[in-house]
Amino acid sequence: MASTAPTSGSTASPAPVPAVTAPGVLIGPVVRVHPVVLASIVDSYERRNEGAARVIGTLLGSVDKHSIEVTNCFSVPHNESEDEVAVDMEFAKNMYELHRKVTSNEQIVGWYATGHDITEHSVLIHEYYSREAHNPIHMTVDTSLQGGHMSIDAYISSPMGVPGKTMGVMFTPLTVKYVYYDTERIGVDLIMKTCTNPNRVVGLTSDLQQVRSASSQTQDNLTTVLQYAEDVLSGKVAADNTVGRFLMDLINQVPKISPEDFESMLNSNINDLLMVTYLANLTQAQIALNEKLLNL
Repeated sequence: MASTAPTSGSTASPAPVPAVTAPGVLIGPVVRVHPVVLASIVDSYERRNEGAARVIGTLLGSVDKHSIEVTNCFSVPHNESEDEVAVDMEFAKNMYELHRKVTSNEQIVGWYATGHDITEHSVLIHEYYSREAHNPIHMTVDTSLQGGHMSIDAYISSPMGVPGKTMGVMFTPLTVKYVYYDTERIGVDLIMKTCTNPNRVVGLTSDLQQVRSASSQTQDNLTTVLQYAEDVLSGKVAADNTVGRFLMDLINQVPKISPEDFESMLNSNINDLLMVTYLANLTQAQIALNEKLLNL
């Protein structure tokens, strides 16, 4: 195991000056976290070694002028006690090289740790990631669920103290937002259904069930929008210019089409979906039948 100190061959002790979390106003870029990152962190925490208090890992993503987008991550083996911390740097480098072969656009943007506190060991680990990325972020995921929910915080560090004398590190909080791609939303919606299920388990739905669910949700959204418009026209609700501009942009994106043509197009798409489903089931049945015949 290699340490997080500049000398990569020994085990490092905690920094003499503890880390300080800066209170006050959130500053700096916005950290945009994707759900696959949170799922991976929780999974690595559930699979941690016996006796390990927390897990750490590398955050991957992209950086622009106004935000840091975290799209992937991987856990890094480490050992820590009250007196020392050791991180497998070689493993972290090899894993990053493997990720680069798959997604070359993802770079190291920081590191994560489970728990709600920033410890003295965090300073040493952050020093290592400061050599791998410019101004990396440190993200904490509270897997202990203090307060009944899993709080997620992100920080950037800056040196503090008197140059040449006592020095420390200040971790300043950043704004964290949760974003997702359309493909990730399917998994998020499925996970959210477990909140209302007594067994906390849900199964995958078929294509037709997903179409029905999406149609019902679209109909409910349209009902809400129409009710809001009627309330504004009747004077029950004060008009909001921001909402009005958003609705106008939404209407402009909808192509002008007659109800008859729309119904014909919808029925045609549904027929295509039913045909594909039928052919898929038929192919599956043929393969299963062929396997049984070969095993006779």
